[in-house]
Amino acid sequence: MNVIFVQLRCKPGTAYDVADALYEREIVSQLYSTSGEWDLLAQIYPPKDVDVGKWVNDNILGIEGIDRSLTTLTFKAF
Repeated sequence: MNVIFVQLRCKPGTAYDVADALYEREIVSQLYSTSGEWDLLAQIYPPKDVDVGKWVNDNILGIEGIDRSLTTLTFKAF
């Protein structure tokens, strides 16, 4: 099972609400508040054999307060 990392930029004042919504959906393994261009960093193990882009769109990007996202796929290299 490969992990993905999703960075989220939230509309001003909504980062805590977005974080709460992610935890309520029980889809994140780890969730971090970050400094810089992105507000949140989520470590996620999506279900096996799903279209990751569609899964992220269906399960994360509909959360109110998310302004932009960046998804990083990982591959087993070692």
